[in-house]
Amino acid sequence: MARYTGPGNKLFRNYGVKEVSNRKLTSSMRQTHSGQHGAVRKKLSDYAVHLNEKQKIRFTYLVSEKQFARYYQNASRKSGVTGTILLQMLESRLDNVLFRAGFAITRKQARQIVNHGHVLVNGKKVDIPSYLVKPQDVITIKARSSEFVKTVAESIDMAMNSPWMTVDKNEQKITYDRIPEREELDPEFKEQLVIEYYSK
Repeated sequence: MARYTGPGNKLFRNYGVKEVSNRKLTSSMRQTHSGQHGAVRKKLSDYAVHLNEKQKIRFTYLVSEKQFARYYQNASRKSGVTGTILLQMLESRLDNVLFRAGFAITRKQARQIVNHGHVLVNGKKVDIPSYLVKPQDVITIKARSSEFVKTVAESIDMAMNSPWMTVDKNEQKITYDRIPEREELDPEFKEQLVIEYYSK
């Protein structure tokens, strides 16, 4: 199943996924695993450590197991650091770009905006959230959808710090200037554990 539809707080408590909302602090939430015995400290096996990190990244970007494995396979075929390329591909998803630009409160909402056909890429309608945006692509909101997305954007204090894109909220336009560098992405991701997971 491509979408996780369960409680977001369980993702945070079990895997450390912080996107309950990109504007709410999760530090006030309990950080022990969900369930009756969640507070019991157990030493995880190497496999469990690798699996948990893979699940954390997968749930953060809202991709299915099959999609995530495909991203890894594609990244491993490219020249460069596989883990970095994997994260760069996930960051380049259209729903994630909208979320990073501050046009949606969560990635779930960004996915819905794309699915409902509100988004144009280089002037053409794209309703596939997993569409990979390329450098110099221009993402805009359809004219008849502009009021809806404007209302969402105005409810958000600020866009995330994403120096690899130029955001014009007045024109509802995003220019994807370049692919982000690894040091610009989430430092809490340990993508090397994901590489080791798939290498076994």
